[in-house]
Amino acid sequence: MPDNTNRNTILFVVLSMALLFGYQALVLGPQNKQREAELRAREGAQAVQPSGSPAATVRPEGPVYVSRAAALGGSPRVAVDTPALQGSLSLRGGRIDDLFLRDYRVTVDPGSPPVELLRPEGMRDAWFAEFGWTGANLPGLPSSGSQWTLVQGDRLSPGRPVVLRYDAGQGLAFTRRIEVDDKFMFTITDTVANSLSNPVTIAPYAAVQRRGAPAVPAMNAHEGAVGVMDGVLEMLNYNQLKKEEEKGFSATGGWLGITDKYWLAAVVPEQTEKVNAAYRTTQISGVDIFEANFVAQPRVVQPGGTYTHVSRLFAGAKTVPVLRTYEDTLGIPRFEDAVDWGRLFFITKPAFWLLEVFNGLLGSFGLAILALTVVVRLLMFYPANLSYESLTKMKKVQPQVEELRARLKDDPQKQQQELMRLYQSEKINPLMGCLPMLATIPVFLALFKVLSVAIEMRHAPFYGWIQDLSSRDPTTLLNLFGLIPWDVATTPFVGGFLNTYLHIGVWPLAYGVTQWLSMKMSPPAPDRIQQRIMELMPVIFTFVMAPFAVGLMIYYTWSNVLTILQQYVIMRKYQVENPIDDFLNRLKARRAPG
Repeated sequence: MPDNTNRNTILFVVLSMALLFGYQALVLGPQNKQREAELRAREGAQAVQPSGSPAATVRPEGPVYVSRAAALGGSPRVAVDTPALQGSLSLRGGRIDDLFLRDYRVTVDPGSPPVELLRPEGMRDAWFAEFGWTGANLPGLPSSGSQWTLVQGDRLSPGRPVVLRYDAGQGLAFTRRIEVDDKFMFTITDTVANSLSNPVTIAPYAAVQRRGAPAVPAMNAHEGAVGVMDGVLEMLNYNQLKKEEEKGFSATGGWLGITDKYWLAAVVPEQTEKVNAAYRTTQISGVDIFEANFVAQPRVVQPGGTYTHVSRLFAGAKTVPVLRTYEDTLGIPRFEDAVDWGRLFFITKPAFWLLEVFNGLLGSFGLAILALTVVVRLLMFYPANLSYESLTKMKKVQPQVEELRARLKDDPQKQQQELMRLYQSEKINPLMGCLPMLATIPVFLALFKVLSVAIEMRHAPFYGWIQDLSSRDPTTLLNLFGLIPWDVATTPFVGGFLNTYLHIGVWPLAYGVTQWLSMKMSPPAPDRIQQRIMELMPVIFTFVMAPFAVGLMIYYTWSNVLTILQQYVIMRKYQVENPIDDFLNRLKARRAPG
């Protein structure tokens, strides 16, 4: 039987390189271009309509968007002013459509603008919430274009609600009381009064609508529709929403909305109320309109009677302690699952809890990552030890293995038999070098997920030059990590290539070095070709991992250091040569006199 080991190894490396550069060309490159386009758009590159016409104009070639000033100026507004939020709500349609997050900034610069959450209709990427009533052949129902009147309050803030009123003079009058707490929860109390001579059947609804998907998709985090109905978590990303077009279901209580990686806008019915909910996607002039809504059960309102309905809107950051508080105080089921914990939630949730504990004790999310890594390595110590002991024993007999392979190179079957006999005499189980490590893979995948979605890592500083653990390492080898006053991204013609493909910072390099050292402490591959190829793998993975968040780089590098320490102790125990001792011995030899 021919030995295809070399062919397979070379094929593996070729495919790995193709994956690396394909990922850079097809994912990172377009994402950077999209990010630049989005920034230009948000800086005011939209066409502006005349004031008084805030809605985007629909043309055959696509919509023409308006500026924020024009969109806000199209209707009277009521200011929203809380410790966590600032913005306004529109009297046209009674929408909550203009919100910024006070505690979160666009960049790490404290003077940068606050993060924009909701945007009014007419702007690019509009995102808003609306509430209303539906019923067949009912006169005077308010619509998205109806003008409400402010009858109480002048500013919405905690303890200071506002009351709106709408009456088209056709027999039905509507009152809306809006309250907000000091975090991210709005309470909307809608009342309809029937002055007709006949009963009416009417149903309240609430909806979150987003126009257009994010220009730059999040990596390893869910974005799109999310909700829990009858205890079942439902997540549909934007592509799934477009494919489904509409997905409806009935439930009692629950919640549903539209989420970004870190931000959420979700409507919440009363938890004892039966509702018909839906995720829906429509398209107008090439723009995808994504909506999450619920409609409560119809009620009959007798002549002279009233009906009051209460619903809520969460609009803010997905910080787990806040979500848990609402889950406990308002009875909102599984509200913390608005965070994308992934399929390994039974690992990611406890891991995040530990991160919270360490962050509170150490006062640094970066240090919390290091502490969590130590805990994980301790938990995985026994299976890892089995694996490293097996690998160390294999390395110890490596000279005998090489002699045996050279002696029986023309008789593969005999060679294999002698290898098995050697392993048996030395009490080595080759499988023990791999199988115990398989138990650690789900844990490391879960930690990767946690660090990808934790909002606590966003703009969290670490020591030295790291000011944002959620972004890539800002340094690059090309300018000697900042020693040369040269921004590689501004280089004519090749700046984008250098800033994307060759942007290798200090932490990715540290990761590559530790990965290489850990590999060098393992038994070498069977032949020289495979050895050379395996030596390239740390280099390949350095390029692959470099665009990742630096918080992940710190985690993987520190994990590699702990792995190397464990390998070193075992190799010293079995008196096996290792690269660390080899380096120290060479250093001593150079310093020795004479």
